[in-house]
Amino acid sequence: MTSWDAAYDFVAVGSGGGGMVGALAAADSGARALVVEKQSLIGGSTAMSGGMAWVPNNSVMKRAGVADSYEDAMAYFEAVVGDVGPASSYERRHAFCTAGPEMIDFLAGVGVEFVFCPGYSDYYSDAKGGHDIGRGVEPVPWDGHRLGQWSGKVQIGMAKHLGMAVMTNEARYLSHYNRSRKAFTTSARVAIRTVWARVRRQDLLTNGASFIGQALKIALDKGVEVWADAPLDDLIVENGRVVGVRVMRDGKPVNVQARNGVLLSTGGFAQNRDMRTEFSGDQPNTARWSMANPGDTGEAIRTAMKLGAKTDFMDEAWWLPSPRSGKFGQNTLDQARQRPRTIYVDAAGKRFVNESNSYMEVGKAMYERDKTSRAVPCWLIFDDRYRKRYAHVRSSPGRFPKEVMASGKIKKAATLRELAELCGIDADGLIETVERFNAYAAEGKDPEFGRGVSAYNKALGDPHRKVKNPCVEPIDEAPFYACDVVPGDVGTCGGMVTDEHARVIGDDDKPIPGLYATGNATATVMGRHYLGPGGSIANSMIFGYVAARHATAGTEGPS
Repeated sequence: MTSWDAAYDFVAVGSGGGGMVGALAAADSGARALVVEKQSLIGGSTAMSGGMAWVPNNSVMKRAGVADSYEDAMAYFEAVVGDVGPASSYERRHAFCTAGPEMIDFLAGVGVEFVFCPGYSDYYSDAKGGHDIGRGVEPVPWDGHRLGQWSGKVQIGMAKHLGMAVMTNEARYLSHYNRSRKAFTTSARVAIRTVWARVRRQDLLTNGASFIGQALKIALDKGVEVWADAPLDDLIVENGRVVGVRVMRDGKPVNVQARNGVLLSTGGFAQNRDMRTEFSGDQPNTARWSMANPGDTGEAIRTAMKLGAKTDFMDEAWWLPSPRSGKFGQNTLDQARQRPRTIYVDAAGKRFVNESNSYMEVGKAMYERDKTSRAVPCWLIFDDRYRKRYAHVRSSPGRFPKEVMASGKIKKAATLRELAELCGIDADGLIETVERFNAYAAEGKDPEFGRGVSAYNKALGDPHRKVKNPCVEPIDEAPFYACDVVPGDVGTCGGMVTDEHARVIGDDDKPIPGLYATGNATATVMGRHYLGPGGSIANSMIFGYVAARHATAGTEGPS
């Protein structure tokens, strides 16, 4: 029998959305809960993210007067995800669509504040059951100083890197501040909030960092213990059941009992070069373009696999096409594919995708195209009207960073033929593609790929009232520009197969007793698609909640 150094009812390994929600739900059930985090900062990928959660039929959107239903959400899953195996079974979709609204109400009940994100459409909004207005919620701005001695111990998030206290549903307006009244007023509100927070000496958290900050404060107040710098060393098994974890603290192994269950909410393996190489399949990747949490190194998945855990979607990731014009987010070329006067082309100079579609969809299309014509990397093509029209470095329309232009990362030429030669693109192919695109783009149309038709396409396009299509205009004003684009990612989305209770399934197709998992450590319920803003965060949070409720209810029974 194991000699225990500490004993709890429920142990969450990983302090992102899944782990924090799981611990909160366990504590709410009267269980003694512990969160262990291998990094020195709390929050993982959730804290680094935009923090939106895609939760169909939730009470926050209902209070905003936006209708939705369980039936529409399930129809949307079926239309977009389809039959991809047990990771997205009917039972798991049902759990997601029923426990999701319940989880939002639970979090609101313990004090987490959310707002609805109107206009941030589902990513396949034109599919059956899709929602044009959107199903996403996000946390309100929150002062991190309320954490007391834990202040400053939340993983740095998106807004901090931008230097602005911007919410996720506001961020899409910032670089369009000069293109519409709404974009200007939204940008002004963000600027005022940022300055006012500094005047008041607040550490104002937004996006995922706000959620983690709020959840951490509530968890600590409810007696949940949180250990940082405590990486998982192993799972402890007795009589075929996972009964605890071995973690390292101060360089020493500590055996921690978990009487009701262990939740692995550790994220994926996006930063593990060897695992990416081993499992990448026909989407070859060695982690060199990943923007994921540095802690995404896959040890928990490997540990579970040693116990016989089944896996799926190990070749898949949350792809994010990334122009190599500098660090992602330093200028707005990462948004260019969703705006007019741009296209993506392969080495043959041909388009191959609706550029304004979901980042996941575009990234997958790059790999698929690359099988027949080089598209990893592909090329972003745009004209001088694009350059002059949009802000590229905070409030500077028409100006690219001098160091970017000097580096040669953005190619510039007087003609498309010269541009193609600079990039190694087939010149005749590029000229033909642009001419064909322009013939319809002059009327705001894209019959080849349907760009700018869906509500999601339009939501992230140019908001100016005079553009015929927020995503489509001709590329016809010299000089012309190009920048190569790689399939970056913000995390893997394959891993352990779990059931509708978030129990890890073993190679005998039965649950491994005592072991639960959620988030990017698992094969996502969304299959090989990203259904809406905050899809991965919602997946993690909802099944963390489901796991804790199941484990602490004592309903696991014999396996």
